[in-house]
Amino acid sequence: MNPGMIKVAILTISDSRNKDQDLSGKVINDFLDSDRFTVVSYDLVCDDIGQIKNKLIHYADELGLDLVLTTGGTGFGQRDVTPEATAEVINKPVPGIAELIRIEGGKKTLKAFLSRGVSGIRKNTLIVNLPGSPKGVKESLEAVRDIIPHAIDMIKGRSH
Repeated sequence: MNPGMIKVAILTISDSRNKDQDLSGKVINDFLDSDRFTVVSYDLVCDDIGQIKNKLIHYADELGLDLVLTTGGTGFGQRDVTPEATAEVINKPVPGIAELIRIEGGKKTLKAFLSRGVSGIRKNTLIVNLPGSPKGVKESLEAVRDIIPHAIDMIKGRSH
C-alpha cells in the first residue's frame, strides 16, 4: 500500500438494512478515489450507541485508520444516535466539516439542515458522520472531498 494512501472505514448504521441493501455505504465506497483512499473495513451495525461506539473505537485505537465515514442515524428518529455515539468517542470536535456538509447540502434542499451529523478526531482518526440517503452521502462527500486529505495531513503532523 502506498504510504500516502488514506486508510478508511465505512460504517453504516441502520436497523432496517443489510449489506446487500446498503446503497449509502456503496456510494461512499464508489466515491472514494482509489489513488488516494483505500477501504480497510466496511461494516454495518444497528442504531445502537454501544455498537457504534465500539466500532469507532476499534477503527481508531486498534486499526489506526485515518478516516471513518459513517452513514445513517443522524436524523430526528428515536433511534438516531450516531452523533451522540461519535461525540462520546472523539477527543477533538471538528465542527467545520459538519457545517460545510450542511451548508452545501442546504443549497439543494433545506432538509440538509436537519442533519445532526458531527465530525471529530479520536487519536489520529478523523470521524465524519454522513446522512443516510445515497443522494445526501454523495453531496456531502462532494462538499468535503478536497479538504479531507489536508485534514488527515494536519492530524498526522505532516502539514498546516
